[in-house]
Amino acid sequence: MSKLADYTTLRVGGPAALLIRAETEAQLIAEIEAADASQEPLLIIGGGSNILVGDDGFKGTVIKVETSGNSYEIDACSGGMLQVAAGVPWDEFVAFTLSKGLANLECLSGIPGTVGGAPIQNIGAYGHEVAEVIARVRTYDREAKAIKTFTAAECGFTYRSSIFKESGDRYVILDVTFHLRNGEESLAIAYPELARELNVRIGDRAPIQSVRDAVLTLRKKKGMLEGLGIHSAGSFFTNPIVSRAIASQLPVDAPQWPQEDDTVKLSAAWLIENSGVAKGFAIGGAAISDLHVLALTNAKGATASEIIQLAAHVIASVKKTFGITLEPEVRLVGATL
Repeated sequence: MSKLADYTTLRVGGPAALLIRAETEAQLIAEIEAADASQEPLLIIGGGSNILVGDDGFKGTVIKVETSGNSYEIDACSGGMLQVAAGVPWDEFVAFTLSKGLANLECLSGIPGTVGGAPIQNIGAYGHEVAEVIARVRTYDREAKAIKTFTAAECGFTYRSSIFKESGDRYVILDVTFHLRNGEESLAIAYPELARELNVRIGDRAPIQSVRDAVLTLRKKKGMLEGLGIHSAGSFFTNPIVSRAIASQLPVDAPQWPQEDDTVKLSAAWLIENSGVAKGFAIGGAAISDLHVLALTNAKGATASEIIQLAAHVIASVKKTFGITLEPEVRLVGATL
């Protein structure tokens, strides 16, 4: 049996009864249909970057999506339309778009995982989300046993969520089509941290390659780039969105971003740091990253249960200090908080 720890960036997780690596769309659909027909439990994974599998593993079939390829049309006026297979590594795709002179993905550089995982979580960073550039998402609907395509408006994108996440494993993403802008300059820089790295002001624009380089530098400083030897799932918690009344009770130095629906987004990292949880704090082999408090790491041969205990400790500390409950961004399989 294959250990799922070998297929996740946290490097934890017990065995799978059966693991299949699907390299073509036809194979992916066929394996899904076979598992569903046998009523076998089924888990679909991509890059394994946003998942925590329990120590008992997964008692069913795991399909790892490794489909590849893309097609694209780039017009001098309308920009680029790119249809990309779900198994393509996300940052490889971002680098490709910049090489074609296409803008709007530069702030999402360095995020681990695959293209297929991007719309599920509505990945985002430095003031921008992938929902801004998705034109459509083509899926396999396991209930209807048919291919279903969603327009951007039908995807139900919200902060770190979508119809694909809310529907469980009903829709398996086959490919994603993006509409990108021709241009050498980025969107307006929205985050002070990124503005400082670029030496520009909030609202300024910068060359797209410079923005990508700056984002990669910042992610490296936080230990959130692949290839650094740090085993984590990136940001373990989402930034909480609360009412204005709750936000008003926080200290004046707490970062706050008012939303269009009269709610306020808070910084999970600030809440954690100011609840008394320090970088490097450990439970067994699991530890808060020395570089960024949002990253829970497998520092010394941690078990999944130790990472869960560490996450529970962080949640309890923030709840006790501020009365706010953090929610995991990482998907839990065979584990609960």
